[in-house]
Amino acid sequence: MKAYKNLCIAVMAVFLLLAAALNIFLMGSKDNSEGIYRVEARRLAGEIAQTGSYDIEKYPHITGVFTGDDIYRSDEHYLIIEAGETLYRVEYTVGNGQYDIAAVNCVLGALFLLLTGLLYYIRRHIIVPFHRLSDVPKELAKGNLAVPINEEKSRFFGEFTWGVNLLRESIENSRKKEITMQKDKKLLLLSLSHDIKTPLSAIKLNAKALAKGLYKNEEKQRAAAENINTRADEIERFVSELSKAVSEDFMSFEVTPGEEFLSAIITKIYARYAPQLSVSGTEFLIRKYDDCILSCDPNRLAECFQNLIENAIKYGDGRRIEIGCDKMDGCELITVSNTGCTLEAKELPQIFESFHRGNNADKVQGNGLGLFICKRVMSLMGGEVFADIRNGCFFVTLVVKLA
Repeated sequence: MKAYKNLCIAVMAVFLLLAAALNIFLMGSKDNSEGIYRVEARRLAGEIAQTGSYDIEKYPHITGVFTGDDIYRSDEHYLIIEAGETLYRVEYTVGNGQYDIAAVNCVLGALFLLLTGLLYYIRRHIIVPFHRLSDVPKELAKGNLAVPINEEKSRFFGEFTWGVNLLRESIENSRKKEITMQKDKKLLLLSLSHDIKTPLSAIKLNAKALAKGLYKNEEKQRAAAENINTRADEIERFVSELSKAVSEDFMSFEVTPGEEFLSAIITKIYARYAPQLSVSGTEFLIRKYDDCILSCDPNRLAECFQNLIENAIKYGDGRRIEIGCDKMDGCELITVSNTGCTLEAKELPQIFESFHRGNNADKVQGNGLGLFICKRVMSLMGGEVFADIRNGCFFVTLVVKLA
C-alpha cells in the first residue's frame, strides 16, 4: 500500500511538472505571436515610403490603414506609424493566446481529475482487495484452512476469490480423504496382521514337528507338508490383498462426465507446450484431424495429455513430438509419440503400474505415476490407453469415446 501511495504521488508530481512546462511554453509562444503585428507594421511603413502605396493582403495581422483627421479615433487595436512624413493608423488583430492557454489548462485540469479518479479506482478495486488476499496463500501453505477469504464483488478479483475458496475446499476435502484413507489402511493392516498370525502359527507348528521328527510315517509327514503349503497360500492371498489395496487406494480420482471438442483440447495443449518446445529445438507436430465432440472430463483428459507430453519431453531425444488422431468403433484414438525411445519392449506390460519406472529412467527425475494416472483416469471415463514401440519411437494412444 505504501509503495502504491508513493507511486501515485510521483505520477501526480510528474503530471503537474509537465503541465507547468506546457504553460511556460504557451506563454512564450503567445508573446511571440502577439509581436508579429509590429513587424508587419514596420514592413508596411517601408513599403509606403518606397512606393507611396501598399497591398494590405501581404499583412495577415493588419486589418486596416487610415490617415487624416480621425487618425487617433478608433475602437479597434491600433498603432501609429510614420511613412514619408505622414502618420498612419494601422489597425491589427490581437491573437487568442490567452484563451488558448485557458483552454489547455481546462483540458489539463480535466485530465488531472481523470488521472486522480483512475488511481483511486485502481486502489479501491485492485490494490486493496489484493492486499486483503496477499496472506491467504501463505496461510494455506501453513495448513491454516480456516483463514477467512472475504467474497469480493470486484470484477477483477471476484472470480479469483471464488477460485481460492474452491482451492481451500479441495485441500480440506483431500485432507479428510487422506485421514480416512490412513485410518482404513491402519484397520486393514491390523486386520490382515491378525489374520496372518493364524496360518503362520500353523506353519511354525508343522515345521517344528517335521524338524523334530514327530511324524514317523510318511502319510503324516505328507499331511503336515500339505498343511504348510495351504497356510502359505493363505498368507500369499492376504499379502496380495494388501498389495492391491495399497496400489489402488493411495490416490483418489474424481471424474466429472461432460463433453468437449477435440480441437479445444488440442489447441490448449499446443498453446501450453509449443513455446517451450520451440525454445528447446524440438519439432512439435499436430497431424491433420477431423474435429469431433468427445465424451470425457475435459480437465482430466487434458491432464492425461500433459502427462504424455511431459514423458515425451523427459524420455525422448528432443527431436520430434507428434500428436495424431484416428477414429475406430465410435471412439477417437489420440496418439502422442516421440522419437528416441530407449525403453525395452518387454517392459510395456508394466509401464502403467504405479511407481514403475523403466530402465531408461535412471537419470531422469520422476515418480512413476504419470502413465498410472492416465490408465486410471481413462478407465473412469470409459476409455482406454495403450502403448507401443515402433521404429525407435514410443507411442501412447488414448481411446476416448465419441459423444
